Amino acid sequence: MALEKKKIFDIEIPLMGQSIQALSTVKENLNGKIIKLDLTRVLKGRNIDSTLLVSMKDGKLVADFTGLKVVPSYIRRMMRKNISWIEDSFICPTKDAKVEVKPFMITKKRVHRSVRKELRNNAKEIIVKFAADKTAEQVFDATIRGTLQKDISAGLKKIYPLAFCEIRILKLKK
Repeated sequence: MALEKKKIFDIEIPLMGQSIQALSTVKENLNGKIIKLDLTRVLKGRNIDSTLLVSMKDGKLVADFTGLKVVPSYIRRMMRKNISWIEDSFICPTKDAKVEVKPFMITKKRVHRSVRKELRNNAKEIIVKFAADKTAEQVFDATIRGTLQKDISAGLKKIYPLAFCEIRILKLKK
């Protein structure tokens, strides 16, 4: 029984404009594989782990995002005394798929429950309105670049200013 030698194959990530490398004996074996990638260095310190699904397109290996997750230690580092934190979880429809979104926000000072509820509801409205006319890939791109988080923070500033606003988990639902 002879062992086949493994080769290095390039996998393109079109959303980030980069490519990664993976080991396999045959290129076709990588089709349908899930790759976990740490984006901390790429995103300048925002500790985000991503999940990518590899597929074959026109003879090339291409990886598409299926999930983003902020590392819990990054959130713990942002926590301070005398602050309030708000989180939510809901499924949001996009043009081509549904995504599970879990936003996480930290206020500058401790706030009343009614203010937290208002922040949570308005954040959900902003995210649903944002994703309604975009594809899932565009939502992932906006989350990676931070534009969605900036929109949420700017929209909620009128209610109460946020010290930290991040999409904690973003997953593609089948």
